[in-house]
Amino acid sequence: MAAASPVPAAPYPEPSEASWVARDFRFHTGEVMPELRLGYLTLGDPSGIPVLVLHGSAGSARSMISPGFAGQLFGPGQALDAAKHHIIIPDALGAGKSSKPSDGLKARFPRFNYADILAAQHRLLTEGLGIGHVRLIIGNSMGGMLAWLWGVTHPDFMDAIVPMAAQPTAMSARNWMLRRLLIETIRRDPSYKDGDYTSQPACLPLAFLFFNIATNGGTRALQQAAPTRAAADALLDQRLAQPGPSDANDLIYMYEASRDYDPEPLLGRIRARVLAINSADDERNPHETGLMAAAMARIPAAQLLLIPGSTETAGHGTTGQARFWREELAAFLKSIP
Repeated sequence: MAAASPVPAAPYPEPSEASWVARDFRFHTGEVMPELRLGYLTLGDPSGIPVLVLHGSAGSARSMISPGFAGQLFGPGQALDAAKHHIIIPDALGAGKSSKPSDGLKARFPRFNYADILAAQHRLLTEGLGIGHVRLIIGNSMGGMLAWLWGVTHPDFMDAIVPMAAQPTAMSARNWMLRRLLIETIRRDPSYKDGDYTSQPACLPLAFLFFNIATNGGTRALQQAAPTRAAADALLDQRLAQPGPSDANDLIYMYEASRDYDPEPLLGRIRARVLAINSADDERNPHETGLMAAAMARIPAAQLLLIPGSTETAGHGTTGQARFWREELAAFLKSIP
């Protein structure tokens, strides 16, 4: 597969923003929240073909509305043309306009996991929007892991799943180690105060930047961008000057939610067609372990699109740029009755 050439973003409708409240939401811990707010965006006609789009750990529904993603997918004639599709992009539990620790409960907020995030999304679609079946569930990073969980938890809910930058295997190895280090760095900062801080812990932006450089960006792309120490320092100074995460508890909760992720034992339940999209230089899901290939072999007719690493790719961040896979997605959807 050759590197995809950049193309201008196509126009797409301005998303509509809304929220819905799930009453008496029960977490996997047994805790119950009387009112769980779930924010979401929609694009296109509600009578169109329903599609669920899922964002990553440090993002929100708004993070999927960009020229590199929405501008390559939701425009006229594109794979998920908003004139034909009803596109739903929820804020995950703990992110965006959905209920989260920073709303006031801080570290007293129930410690949710991915199963809770999925349960909230399922209630939003079925109870809040009256949708019992979707054409496609497509997600990136955490959204890709959630797409795998959707496939094994509600196998008849969708025709197809497209998990990206994700593996259907247990959270482990460097992926978990660096998440744990990010969390521990913040928690061990005295200014964290067991989550009851009044101002953000001083280490928050630095810890998050360290995590991102270690697990994102692509080795070859980073070498090209910073071929000398001076260039590396300049790039790092530029990144250090950018604003960091808005809240430490929100960040900890979201990354810790992946702790028990492991859909692999349930892969035999998947009935939807599967197109998995990963990048060969993904730092969090290294292809060379063979885990992805072994898991895919257990799913009938499942396809894997592996984007070769290059100076144009961005490691774990590659799949956030739809130009690398938009044509394959369009062909995949056309092949499904």
